[in-house]
Amino acid sequence: MWNQFFLLEEYTGPDTQYVGKLHTDQDKGDGNLKYILTGDGAGSLFIIDENTGDIHAAKKLDREEKSLYVLRAKAIDRKTGRQVEPESEFIIKIHDINDNEPKFTKDMYTASIPEMSRVGIIKTALPDMSRENREQYQVVIQAKDMGGQMGGLSGTTTVNITLTDVNNNPPRFPQSTYQFSSPESASPGTPLGRIKANDPDVGENAETEYSISNGDGSDMFDIITDKDSQEGIITVKKHLDFENKMLYTLRVEATNTHPDPRFLQLGSFKDTASVKISVEDIDEPPVFGRPWYLIEVDEDAKEGSIIGQVVAQDPDITKNAIKYSVDRHTDLDRIFNIYSGNGSLFISKPLDREETPWHNITVIATEINNPKQSSQIPVFIRILDINDHAPEFAKYYETFVCENAKAGQMIQTVSAVDKDEPPRGHRFFFELVPEFAVQPNFSIVDNKDNTAGIMTRRNGYSRSKMSTYLLPIIIFDNDYPIQSSTGTLTIRVCACDSRGNMQSCNAEALHLPAGLSTGALVAILLCIIILLVLVVLFMALKRQRKKEPLIISKDDVRDNIVTYNDEGGGEEDTQAFDIGTLRNPEAREENKLRRDVIPETIFQIRRTAPLWENIDVQDFIHRRLKENDLDPAAPPYDSLATYAYEGNDSIANSLSSLESLTTEGNQDYDYLSDWGPQFKKLADMYGGEESD
Repeated sequence: MWNQFFLLEEYTGPDTQYVGKLHTDQDKGDGNLKYILTGDGAGSLFIIDENTGDIHAAKKLDREEKSLYVLRAKAIDRKTGRQVEPESEFIIKIHDINDNEPKFTKDMYTASIPEMSRVGIIKTALPDMSRENREQYQVVIQAKDMGGQMGGLSGTTTVNITLTDVNNNPPRFPQSTYQFSSPESASPGTPLGRIKANDPDVGENAETEYSISNGDGSDMFDIITDKDSQEGIITVKKHLDFENKMLYTLRVEATNTHPDPRFLQLGSFKDTASVKISVEDIDEPPVFGRPWYLIEVDEDAKEGSIIGQVVAQDPDITKNAIKYSVDRHTDLDRIFNIYSGNGSLFISKPLDREETPWHNITVIATEINNPKQSSQIPVFIRILDINDHAPEFAKYYETFVCENAKAGQMIQTVSAVDKDEPPRGHRFFFELVPEFAVQPNFSIVDNKDNTAGIMTRRNGYSRSKMSTYLLPIIIFDNDYPIQSSTGTLTIRVCACDSRGNMQSCNAEALHLPAGLSTGALVAILLCIIILLVLVVLFMALKRQRKKEPLIISKDDVRDNIVTYNDEGGGEEDTQAFDIGTLRNPEAREENKLRRDVIPETIFQIRRTAPLWENIDVQDFIHRRLKENDLDPAAPPYDSLATYAYEGNDSIANSLSSLESLTTEGNQDYDYLSDWGPQFKKLADMYGGEESD
């Protein structure tokens, strides 16, 4: 007999709660049968008496924990262990009692509602509730079961209600006037102070934009908004000048950036305030009247002459006195100076435009009462050109004329350069030196374009008679004062082909006299060869000869004479023969006595026969030989007189150091720079100024 058994949850009686009884018809009451219970909670929650089959609940049951239990029962024979009935299943259900109060799903609820809202599920009890007056509200809600009847249970929860903000408040300045001060040296962008318009709203509803609406300082100052603090920062917009204006008044406006149209009827959502800014006076450095000065001065200006003036003033009301000076870092050579009282610049050293056409110096103005206050200004000094340099050949010309040249043929085009820079450009003129104006060999033609052409004046030239011609040319410029220089053009006579191309410019051997036979030539050659052999043998024997030591023993302290070979007097020892005539065929020097032999009788010095231009060299040598043979003051018979032609008017004279003036000071070699391009290297080595 199986049924659904029912139990009450949370049974609190003195005994265990009786559930039910198992019984089989096979039970005779003799104790041979045994009842066994299996399933949910068997043995722990539910206990069975194996003899009688009574089932009891050993513990209190909770329907909310488990509302239904499934159990299985069987009866077995104790002796045989066989089931006397098939295993049966039954269910135990737990009856519910009101033992739990209602519970909310959250311990606390949070809700938000815009302030001044209308009725909702939780509705406001007051009209136009303001967040600015109270933002947080806490409401306790109770829930009851059993429809609120007696005996029912209840639960409560708390709801926190927050009123969210709306933009229903305009910004308002806490004061109507603000005052700030700024030093006149404040640079643009310097902040002077902060102002803030208060807005009870929060978030973007409290965002405020500041601007300057009007005032006499709207162009001198600016205001920016600090997005983090919602403050207005007043900054300097332009440079201030205490001497110009000492007080500014601004009208500053604060406006909500996100107004709510629903509340525009409440009034204007902006406010204004007055800002006064006073400028503080500071000691400022002197101020020049210009940002820079440009001064032009002629390069021939005399030392001490005033070339210009700079002017600076103290911008302060006190108008302190100012002194001027030149920054020597910009004028290391101390070429310029300045009068400290009035700023007049003057020259201390000569100027040279060709060396330095521009000078960039810095002038410093300093307050006498406060030397820390100073300012400086650049002064650009342009040196104006004066025609103080003579034109000269543009380069060194290597000119030649063909032996087969015809009259009127151009052999060279020359041009000139000038270190000066006249405003209308260069204009050069070319002429021959007056002494060579009637030149039988060459002429010069001015091309009127700052060049000139060298022309031949006769047909044919001979290297054997004259291998080199010197043609002095005067070059004039067209500026004031006119400058000129003389340049010498060296013209070599060369062998050329039929087209005029140069082949050789070496001097050929002179033709031998007509009466010399072939046998005589052979005999002369044999004599020369024999003489050379003898010289070689003599030198070999001399090398094999052993020299005796000058001092035989270390103990020999006798006076010893050491002999050195003398090589002669050098380049200046040329008075043994007259070589000046060959150097310059037009020379008119008088014969000089020998310097190596004292003549027994002082003979009357006679003048040599005058020479004419382009004399035949062979005839010239024969005449000189005859004069030396008849001249008692000439070198002895065994002397060798050598003649060589160096050209006309050598400007170098002798370069020998013999008989040079010896002084304790340094010798001046500036004249080397005037000798032409051939001596440019010497001029650079000796003519330059010594380094500091």
